Amino acid sequence: MRVLIIEDHQILSRNIQQYLELKSINSMIVSDWIEALYIASTEFFDVIILDINLPWMQWDEICKKLREKWKDTPILMLTSRSSKTDMIWWLELWADDYMVKPFDYEELLARIHSLTRRNLKNKSTTFIMAGDYKIDLDKKLVSWSEWEIKLSHLEFDLLKYFSQNIGKVVSRQEIYEKVWWEYDEFSMWKTVDVYIWYLRKKLGKELIETKKGFWYIINE
Repeated sequence: MRVLIIEDHQILSRNIQQYLELKSINSMIVSDWIEALYIASTEFFDVIILDINLPWMQWDEICKKLREKWKDTPILMLTSRSSKTDMIWWLELWADDYMVKPFDYEELLARIHSLTRRNLKNKSTTFIMAGDYKIDLDKKLVSWSEWEIKLSHLEFDLLKYFSQNIGKVVSRQEIYEKVWWEYDEFSMWKTVDVYIWYLRKKLGKELIETKKGFWYIINE
């Protein structure tokens, strides 16, 4: 899962990011709307956390522009206001949920999970991004720009596992158990390495990085 944090309060945004990291959620922080809109055209996120008090631009205009880029991505508003009228207005316009500052981080995590579950139910097709590659989980297709990349069944399952663990270092044993659904120490070493080599050959060497000889991590 990837979360975009649009917040100009550095301490708060960093605290949110650190908490999400503890929960194995990858996140990116941007502090102004210009950077946020640029990121919107180049990146994919499962949830957007947006502070309504960003300088230089009204929050509703930011939301509108974000919606033009991310039509289906849930937006969770952070606000210091607690007026019922404000809340209803935000939810009716652009936001999917909101939290009033100060807030509990466990509740924030629960709301993020709730938004992603709701979003998956509303989508007819589920997509994941791995670097510049778009993975269609329903159709089991991988594409780059408008080009489809042909992968075998096991290659697709391996890429899917990596893409669901972006930013996390995983071992050969973890990969073998999750993708092949078994554990055989003798077969594991050769099988995992061979299929990673297949993926690198089709998707580029830089996508999957080797760590300390027997651990792997997929780059964003």
